[in-house]
Order: sequence, then structure tokens, then C-alpha cells
Amino acid sequence: MGENSNGDVSRETTTGGPSGFQVKTAADLADFATSLADEATPLARAAEHSVRVRLGAQSQPAMPRPTATRIMVVANQKGGVGKTTSTVNVAAALAQLGQRVLVVDLDPQGNASTALSIDHFQGTPGTYELLVEETPLADVVVPSPEVPGLDVVPATIDLAGAEIELVSIVARESRLQKALRSHPRVGGAQEAGEDRWDYVFIDCPPSLGLLTINALVAGAELMIPIQAEYYALEGLGQLLKTVDMVRAHLNPELAVSTILITMYDARTRLSAGVAEEVKAHFGDQVLKTYIPRSVRVSEAPSYGQTVMTYDPGSPGALSYLEAAREIATNAATGANW
Repeated sequence: MGENSNGDVSRETTTGGPSGFQVKTAADLADFATSLADEATPLARAAEHSVRVRLGAQSQPAMPRPTATRIMVVANQKGGVGKTTSTVNVAAALAQLGQRVLVVDLDPQGNASTALSIDHFQGTPGTYELLVEETPLADVVVPSPEVPGLDVVPATIDLAGAEIELVSIVARESRLQKALRSHPRVGGAQEAGEDRWDYVFIDCPPSLGLLTINALVAGAELMIPIQAEYYALEGLGQLLKTVDMVRAHLNPELAVSTILITMYDARTRLSAGVAEEVKAHFGDQVLKTYIPRSVRVSEAPSYGQTVMTYDPGSPGALSYLEAAREIATNAATGANW
């Protein structure tokens, strides 16, 4: 059943959708021949997206690229809000929309690395080496085997000790910023060229320690996933205070650009109430797309995949695809390079 029929996801799309999906016969889907002129229903969009991904045509009609790399920090000190899940699925969706994307796993648990099918056993070069040993970014980037156009810097359990090791290091808050800005694929179109990363997503741990501070200093935009549950805004005050502190002293470019409602259940008044409260608090920063509760989204990491490849026709996958479209059409174009 399409999302719009049961209200699981709040979206605003034009007829046919921005992707241009139209209903096709089985033969047409097999060789991607000319689409029929039938109305593109949500079910047809789901079916076509599923076939495209499973047959290897993972790139949707490409979205316009930003004029400079958008470095987006994904943070929420409250655990269990879908932070890592949203990071990897939005990143994968943007890659399917023709963007070049880098995911930096900054959580010692390495869940983003797991979901993107990247090895992160102890000793694997990754964010620990990047921050503590100043290993060049180019030496720790690994391409995702599941999603073309998506690169990853993995996190290992070694990163758990980085908080302590960074304390005595000079300019400890800007190690990640230095590593990103020195890479030739990060920057504006003029200096970084066509091979630049369009998006860098930094997946933070559920805390406000030095790792998260490094991310906030490195990024220009903050994306906050908020669970549609009773304690949705619990702890957000401290995160926003930290953002204000970083903006005042370390990174004046940092801004809260995106709020993503996750685990939305349209059957309950609670979810609707929380969503309205969040919208009243953050206004236009809240994406119109809400991510529904989905078993398929939860299952995907156990197979080393995002839901975008695990079940591309599911409500969760289509919702993340719509969220990615919203982010890609956002007027922000990243840092002032």
C-alpha cells in the first residue's frame, strides 16, 4: 500500500513526482524502454524504484549538484532516534539521485560502517587514524560495495579511546575540519572540480564529547533526527546550547538546517502531536517528509545494507528517497569556500 493512503508519511509532490516515474509493463521495466502514459501512482513509483535498484540502475534521474560540498553533521545526544539509520539511508538515497557522497563514521560502535557493508574490525584504518594519528583522509576512504557514488570513512572500537587521547592535543577541536578541508574533493566547483563530493555526512556518537565537537566544527549544516515519541525534545536544549557555543567560538558557519521526524506512526495522536510541536519549534527547518516506523528499515543493517538497496520499494526506502530530494533541493549550498 502506498504511503499516502494510510498517512504513514507526510509528503508534498507534484503529479508523477519529481523523479518522473510512470507506470511500465513488465517488458518495459526489464529493458527500461519508453514509459507508458498512465498516471504514476505511489505503487507504480515503488515498483519502478525497486526494479531499477535490483537490476543495477541505481541512479534515479539526477538532482542538480550543489555548487560546493555540503558538510552535514548528524547529531542528537538522545540515543535510539534513528540518527545512524537516517545518516546512511539519506546518504544512499542521495547517491542514487546522482550525487557524490562521503559518510564519516564518528561513532565508535561503527553502526554506519556496518550498514554500508564496510569492514571495521579493530585495526582497520578509519576515523581514529584520521583524528589521532593525522592519517590523510585519502588513505582511510573506502567505496561502498552496495551503492555506487558513496564513499565511507569507517569507525572501529579504537575510536572509543580518542576522546581521552585528543584532550592533550593542540587544536583538538578542529582535527576533523583540517582533514576534510585539505582533501581535494572537498570544496567549491572551481577548486574541487567535477569530481568533488557533493555531500559529506558525519555520523556522531550519542554524546556531546570531543568527537561530536570535532564534527560540529567541521560542518556547515546540522541535521537532527527527532523521534516522534514523548521524549522527542528531551536533551535537545543542551545540543542547541553546544551548537551556539561552537558557533560563537569555533565555527560561525554552523547552522541547524534540517530536522527529520523519524519513527512516525500516523495511527497515534502522539506522533502527530510530537510532529506539530517540533514544527512549531523549528519551523521550515523540519522536512515535510516523515520517516515511518518500518521493520524493513530495522532489518537492513543486519544484511550489511541500507533499506535503499535491501527493500527499495518499501515505505521506509521511499520516504528516505523523498527526504533526500528535499535536502537536495534546499537552497543551502554548503560552506563559503
